[in-house]
Amino acid sequence: MRLGGRLQAAIEVLTDIETRHRPVPDALKDWGLSHRFAGSGDRAAISNLVHDALRMKLSHGFIMDGETPADLAIATLLRQWSISPEELTSSLDGDKFAPEIPSTEHLVACLARDLSQAEPHVRADIPDWLAASFERAFGDQWEAEAQAMTARPPLDLRVNTLATDRDQVLEAFAEQGAQATRLAPNGIRIEPGVGPQRQIAATSEVSFARGWFEIQDEGSQLAAALAGVYPGEKVLDYCAGGGGKSLAFAAMMNNEGSINAYDADRRRLAPMVERIRRAGAEIIHIKERASNLAGLENRMDRVLIDAPCTGTGTWRRRPDAKWRISEKNITDRTADQDKVLEDASIYVRPGGELAYVTCSLLPEENTDRVKAFLQRHPEFETISLKERWRSAVADADAPVPYADQNLGLVLSPRRTGTDGFYFAGFRRKA
Repeated sequence: MRLGGRLQAAIEVLTDIETRHRPVPDALKDWGLSHRFAGSGDRAAISNLVHDALRMKLSHGFIMDGETPADLAIATLLRQWSISPEELTSSLDGDKFAPEIPSTEHLVACLARDLSQAEPHVRADIPDWLAASFERAFGDQWEAEAQAMTARPPLDLRVNTLATDRDQVLEAFAEQGAQATRLAPNGIRIEPGVGPQRQIAATSEVSFARGWFEIQDEGSQLAAALAGVYPGEKVLDYCAGGGGKSLAFAAMMNNEGSINAYDADRRRLAPMVERIRRAGAEIIHIKERASNLAGLENRMDRVLIDAPCTGTGTWRRRPDAKWRISEKNITDRTADQDKVLEDASIYVRPGGELAYVTCSLLPEENTDRVKAFLQRHPEFETISLKERWRSAVADADAPVPYADQNLGLVLSPRRTGTDGFYFAGFRRKA
């Protein structure tokens, strides 16, 4: 497919998403099924166009003075793919599969519009009603923090030190330009492609089948490291999901001790079985039901809560979620978060630690929950974040990314070059 056909396809997918309120993966899958002639390179390019358009939906609409799927897709080519108006109109000239687009002169005029005159939330590319929450989280830097969420995310790998070391995995991905992550001690980063370039399918590599690495954002790796587990400890991963942090713990503990992996939705635990086998993580014990945790009360050295949340920190990867979030979503998630904090805290032994993690940037889900928990539970106190940060990161000079009032840490694309994560640590008084 030429550029015109890819542009038309992206417009069709964006229209489907808008009219049927569908997640991006579903809309892309249906388009692919009805256009089987499209090759893998075409599908990757169309996917990139759609995701990029949604990352900057509001500012694209301001620049184009319109928010139709065609406006967004065309603006993506101009603003994110660095195709000039002259080059775009020339490329589409005579292409029978290309959509109708404005004249070169009109596109030049669009690009000349002064984005600084737009509303702050438009410049930030977030829903207007969330601007106050971002300002609470980041102060006068909130707009820049939100803008950093509009870039493509990298592919991050966590080296499984139970099976290999980072140098060996770096060598395996040398042709893809892999580099050691700046902060995560066992992380590897492959930067995103530009324009139509697709990211590599790392899970198709022989090294993945050998258990050398897992796909895990550097921020998630840091959240696991901040929990501070040691070999020989008894650990509970209370909202384990697919087990990414349990696997990281097993490597950090060198397969010494025990990790109990539980999730209220036991179906989410199913992928762990194969992941545990591949990684050689011998100390992880899957707990399918809450009743399976009986007898662990007041006995765990460390309990991790990777809490259910709105996922605002993952908007680079799931930009459509940015436009689907509602106030009800936040209300529902904060109730869930309070509940899991209550339910999980009973397993922490005196002197043990409770780690609270979200992949959200909203203070309603982060610092507000910490304040409420501490008010309800005076038997817990916060840990030294500076000391923990220094012990967890590879770069000892990296600034500590404190949350508001130093109530936890906030990782973000702008601050730490990672997805958005929040971490707070509590110690149960002896």
